[in-house]
Amino acid sequence: MAKIFDCTLTNRHGCSMRVTNFGGRVMSLFVPDRNGLLGDVVLGYDTPEGYANGNPYFGSLIGRFGNRLAKGKFSLDGKDYRLPTNNQGNCLHGGPIGFHNAVWEVLHQSNNEIQLQYQSPNGEAGFPGNLLCQVMYQLTEANELKIDYHATTDAPTVVNLTHHSFFNLKGEGDILNHQLMIDANQFCPVDETLVPLGQLQLVRNTPFDFTELTEIGSRINQDDIQLRVGNGYDHCWVLNKDHALSLAALAYEPMSGRTMEVWTTEPGLQFYSGNFLNGKEGGKQGQQYAFRSGFCLEAQHFPDSPNHPNFPSTVLRPGETYHQQTIYKFGIY
Repeated sequence: MAKIFDCTLTNRHGCSMRVTNFGGRVMSLFVPDRNGLLGDVVLGYDTPEGYANGNPYFGSLIGRFGNRLAKGKFSLDGKDYRLPTNNQGNCLHGGPIGFHNAVWEVLHQSNNEIQLQYQSPNGEAGFPGNLLCQVMYQLTEANELKIDYHATTDAPTVVNLTHHSFFNLKGEGDILNHQLMIDANQFCPVDETLVPLGQLQLVRNTPFDFTELTEIGSRINQDDIQLRVGNGYDHCWVLNKDHALSLAALAYEPMSGRTMEVWTTEPGLQFYSGNFLNGKEGGKQGQQYAFRSGFCLEAQHFPDSPNHPNFPSTVLRPGETYHQQTIYKFGIY
């Protein structure tokens, strides 16, 4: 078994990113504001060990299946599979022993990149097939966090990998003043357990319309059934794209001037507004991460896809290679 360790990646502009192989987590990410001052824009803990007892998803790699699988089950090629449930009767982010709790092997490391590998055995968390996953993190000279994912299997399985950093572009406080654009005309409405209902809904004339830069907090407390069940935003947007790498979202924080573009090859983007943060978790340097003090933009396939034939397929078969690329690009305005 690989040993737990952490390292710091840097670029020539002074940006830095601390990564641990425990869950493949991004522990810190320092990028400049409009005055050139570096600030940490992700939530987390001071040591790798802190993640074992804190929020399990801060900065982590998520698999085998990111987001929710309804009632912890799916069928593939006529066979039913049962998974452990850990969220309102559903399997969330691969279950309690998902990839966020794995110690990844380090295949390669340099000043600005690290490549991690995890072999998920057949039957782990109920998923079929031996799945070999490799993930490359790069901190580029364009102030990008670039993530490349690859996976292969020896038996048919389902795969939906993603990254789960909680961002705050001003570094502290709530994220309600952040402005957000998501290039999506539709989203996936959910039931009371946050599992998609199966149909897609237009965002127009709803609080889910982020087709133009809009303050996250401007409509988050509207009387809307979807906002009530999510306690805010915790939904997957259907991106206006094909599988080519393209711009999915833009976040802007006016006090710091920091911007973050999200580019991805994935068909969906889960926007989560930190609705279950409660201030009880002591983070880096004694910070208390209060309600809505971080947001997530998780590029992925749609939640519960194996149980909805109309959703893009997440099936991976022997001889095929799963590949996804997502880029978080930081700038100033």
